[in-house]
Amino acid sequence: MARRSRRSIRSELNAWPGYVDALSTLLMVIIFVLLVFVLGQAFLSVALNKRQQALNQLEHEVARLGQMLSLEHSHTTALQNEVASLHKAHDADVATATSLTAQLNQQTSERDSAQARTTALDEQVAQLNAQLAALSTVLEATEDTVHDRDRQISNLGMQLNVALAKKVEQLQQYRSEFFGRLRSVMQDHKGVQIVGDRFVFQSEVLFPPGGADLSPEGVQEIRVLAKTLRQVAQQIPADVPWILRVDGHADRQPIHSAFPSNWELSSARAITVVKLLIAEGIDPHHLAATGFSDYQPLDKGTTPEAFARNRRIEFRLTDR
Repeated sequence: MARRSRRSIRSELNAWPGYVDALSTLLMVIIFVLLVFVLGQAFLSVALNKRQQALNQLEHEVARLGQMLSLEHSHTTALQNEVASLHKAHDADVATATSLTAQLNQQTSERDSAQARTTALDEQVAQLNAQLAALSTVLEATEDTVHDRDRQISNLGMQLNVALAKKVEQLQQYRSEFFGRLRSVMQDHKGVQIVGDRFVFQSEVLFPPGGADLSPEGVQEIRVLAKTLRQVAQQIPADVPWILRVDGHADRQPIHSAFPSNWELSSARAITVVKLLIAEGIDPHHLAATGFSDYQPLDKGTTPEAFARNRRIEFRLTDR
């Protein structure tokens, strides 16, 4: 019994390597089959990819051909439109040529008429040339006369300048006499002075602050001036052009009175003085009133004294 058992075990052990070989062979066959399947799949995938790429290229080519066909259709349509336009232009050119032919015929007729008129004009030009020759002779004689008159006018101008210089010199003499008399009469008056060719009154001497009505003292001062001017005016010849200009000036401080600005105040003061001079017997043809506001200062400072100097009435005896 024991011997049989050992024999069966030994026979089993001898059969196991055969099973192992069979299983190994079967496994190798399976692996080979799988390998073949995998390689077949790989080759098939490559082939499919190539076919897909070729198909994509064909689709792109079809799309490009479609675009080219569309462009050809557009180009064909444009050519057809251009041909139609050329036909219209040809018809228009034919009409224009017909019109130009008619115009050419008309211009030919007008040219013939113009040639006839030109011939007539040539005859008129010849007549005008003859007249111009005669006028040139007259013009030369006239130019000689004009030159003589120019010399006479030049001589008269020189004589006039000499006469004016004499009148100005006379007026200068009367101005000196006028200012000299005023200086002797008013030399002791405060706020009155002569500056160059001007006789200057400070505004406070004639007017109250901010007003254009003469104060009683101002009226008296202007009457003295008017009396002196009347005396001097009697000595001035009638042919000497003279005028007494009354200039009103203000300072540049803001105004606080009934007047809107220093323009109105300076002008009103000058006019008030002129009116009193007229009332005192001065001929208004020899008077002028002007207002300068604060734009002609004697002193550009900002002190009260500078402002007082700039508030003034100036009298200037001058020619017209």
